[in-house]
Amino acid sequence: MNEKSILITGCSSGIGLAAAHTLKARGYRVFATARKAADVGTLKAQGFESIQLDVNDNASMREAVAQIMLLTHGRLDALFNNAGYMQAGAIEDITPAMERAQFETNVFGPMELIRLVLPIMRKQGHGRIIQNSSILGIITMPYYGAYNASKFALEGYSNTLRQELRKTDIHVSIINPGPIISKLRDNAYQHFQQTITP
Repeated sequence: MNEKSILITGCSSGIGLAAAHTLKARGYRVFATARKAADVGTLKAQGFESIQLDVNDNASMREAVAQIMLLTHGRLDALFNNAGYMQAGAIEDITPAMERAQFETNVFGPMELIRLVLPIMRKQGHGRIIQNSSILGIITMPYYGAYNASKFALEGYSNTLRQELRKTDIHVSIINPGPIISKLRDNAYQHFQQTITP
C-alpha cells in the first residue's frame, strides 16, 4: 500500500506517454488514460493499467475516477493533467466553436478532473496536482491565439488553486514545456486546416 498512484491524461503519445513510462519505471502505480479505445489497448499491451478517459466528456471522467478508486481502495496520490491540443490559426480566422473546443480540452477538462479528485486528496490528507501548461502560457506567439489564451487561463486557475490549498498538504505544480518532439504540431496542422476557407 506504500506504492504511490498517479492518474495521467493524454497518454497516447508525447509527454503523457513518456511520463507514464518514466513514473512506472520509478515504482509508481500509473493509470495511463487515453481518449480512444485503440490507444487504451496499446497502453495495456505495454503493461499499463489503462482506462479510457475523454477530458471533453464529464461522464467519462467520472467513470474513470470511479474505476481508479475501486482499484486503489480510494487512494490517489497525484493527478497529471496532460491531455491537450493546439488550435493554430489567426485570431480572425478562428471560429467561436474552435475557441470553445480549445478551452473545453485545455481548461475545462482539467478543471473538472480537479473537482473530482480534490475530495479524495482532502480525505487522505495529501496529494499533488500537476498541470501541463506551456511556454505559451507565459509568452505569446502570433497564430496561436486560442492556444495562448487557453494556457494563460490554465496558469491563472492553477495559481489560484495553489493559493486556496496553501494550508494543506495538496500541492499544485505547473510545467511549461517549450518546443519538443511530439505529435502536437502534426495535430495542430490538422486543426489549422479547419481555419482555411475554400
